[in-house]
Amino acid sequence: MKAEQFNFDDMRPYHDAEVSAALARIATDPLFTKLGKYIWPEVAEEILVAKAKKIHSVLDFQLQFMHPAIRSIVDRSTDGLSYSGLENLNKEASYLFIANHRDILLDSALLQIILVENNFKTSEITFGNNLMETEFITDFGKLNRMFTVLREGTGRELYDISKKLSAYIRHTIIDKRVSVWIAQRSGRTKDGYDQTQTGLLKMLNMSGVGELFENFSELKIVPLTLSYEYEPCDKLKVQELYLSSLHTQYKKSQGEDLTNIITGIVEPKGRIHLVFGKPINPALGQLTPLKNENEKIKKLAALIDQQIYENYKLWPVNYIAGDLLEKNSRFATHYSAAEKEKFQKHFSAKLENLDGDKEGLLNLYLKIYANPVYNKIANSKS
Repeated sequence: MKAEQFNFDDMRPYHDAEVSAALARIATDPLFTKLGKYIWPEVAEEILVAKAKKIHSVLDFQLQFMHPAIRSIVDRSTDGLSYSGLENLNKEASYLFIANHRDILLDSALLQIILVENNFKTSEITFGNNLMETEFITDFGKLNRMFTVLREGTGRELYDISKKLSAYIRHTIIDKRVSVWIAQRSGRTKDGYDQTQTGLLKMLNMSGVGELFENFSELKIVPLTLSYEYEPCDKLKVQELYLSSLHTQYKKSQGEDLTNIITGIVEPKGRIHLVFGKPINPALGQLTPLKNENEKIKKLAALIDQQIYENYKLWPVNYIAGDLLEKNSRFATHYSAAEKEKFQKHFSAKLENLDGDKEGLLNLYLKIYANPVYNKIANSKS
């Protein structure tokens, strides 16, 4: 499937020639003022507007607006961002970063600031159309190298959407030589159990013209693992999980995604660690002996998950959650009594005003933090 078959104008990020008009729209939106007061409280609104008028490329927008903005969020709402594994990457190469997904905005944004600060090119980023509730958000995303992923349609429409998305990602990595960030699953992980969806990999394979091994070799997959000490939007995730457990269809309220974005930005997240895994290509030979494509896809998903589980940074809260969930002291050597007391106060405050059975809510909350421990243990035994 060749990229020339498609017109990507309805999904691609903005070109440099489109930046000035988009920034002019953003600068007059009331959301720009509200956002500016949080991210740059020391900068007057008129100075921000004047700065926006001088930006004429996507890279300038990322360097002059997004980079200091995300750095400010890190400084204000975390106890530090660390990372490892950059030595696995070649600055001249383009990769498909397949990442665990915990926060709507920050997961990919944190990647960008690490890339910039280490003289790597920024990546393009998937951007669900469900998030494009306003022109402001759409402009903001497309200025930040985000491309649109359509989430709704009939079976046939979704198949065609997947073909086009697959072609665009392959075109970006191979022809444009730009890396791409994509989540390992549709939507954020709500229960702390990171797992790559085989449907994602089948979509990526649709645009290849060779054998599965060749198709994925071209994409140069690198698993990314992001470990938050305190889960972004944990309270909101627990409430959603609880309501879903009552066998009622959970329906998002209007503006809920924006609420999650703002909550993820503002709430304290403790420490954060991001690990760049090793490119999957050397391990693709493990797919060759397998009999059919489905088995190969499942094995590829397992290879990605293996690195995500191995590279997950377990914090004391993860081990504490495991012991509280199991009502024992299995992991007690990994935390102190003071750390346990601090975490108990943390989740008690979070769960206090949630609707539902308190024990059920607590179990769901603890699983968010304990599942990474279980996944790491299970992976070390496999």
